[in-house]
Amino acid sequence: MITIKKVDKSFFELYDTVPQNVDVRSELKLKRIDGGFGGITFEEVPVTPYVKDLSKYERATEFEKQFDISTWHFFMAFEDDKAVGALTIAGPTPNLYMLFGMKDACVLWDIRVDDEHKHQGIGQKLFDEAKSVAIAEGYNKMIIECQNNNVTACRFYRKQGAVITKIDTNAYCSEPGLENEIQVIWTLELA
Repeated sequence: MITIKKVDKSFFELYDTVPQNVDVRSELKLKRIDGGFGGITFEEVPVTPYVKDLSKYERATEFEKQFDISTWHFFMAFEDDKAVGALTIAGPTPNLYMLFGMKDACVLWDIRVDDEHKHQGIGQKLFDEAKSVAIAEGYNKMIIECQNNNVTACRFYRKQGAVITKIDTNAYCSEPGLENEIQVIWTLELA
C-alpha cells in the first residue's frame, strides 16, 4: 500500500535516496514552420535508449544552501517504510528565476519515483497532493520545467492540463553534456 506524506527537511537524506532516472527512448525534436513565423511543433523521434540520472542535478540536502525554502513544500511516497517517490513545490523565493517575478505561482521543483515503482500511479498521487496544497496556499499557477528528452514527463504534465508557455533551445548550452537539450516550461492553471 502506498501512502503519501507531507514531510519536512528532516527527511531530506531519505528523500535523496529515491532515484530520479529518466528512461530515454525518444525525444521531442523542435520543428519551426517558416522559420518559426508559422509556428513551432514537436515531433517525437526515437533515439538510442539511455538513462539520464537527474538526481545529480537535484539533491534535497542541497536546497537550503541555494534558497530560502520557507515557502517550499515536500512530499514523499512510501510503500510500508520504503521511500518510493518524492516531490517538491517551491513558492515565491528570492533568486528563484522559474517564477519570472510572479507572486501567485509555485514551481514543481522536483518529482521522482523509484524505478521499480514507475507506472503505478505514484507520481499522480504525489502530484495530486502537491496540487491540493498549492491551491490551499492560494497559488493560481504551477510552473513546471522539463526537457525535450523526457517525453514521459511531458505527456504526464499535458495530461494534468498544463500547457507549454516557453521553449528555450539555449537554456543548457553552457552545461557539458546537456548542450542539445531543449527546456520546455509548462504552466498549469490552478484557479
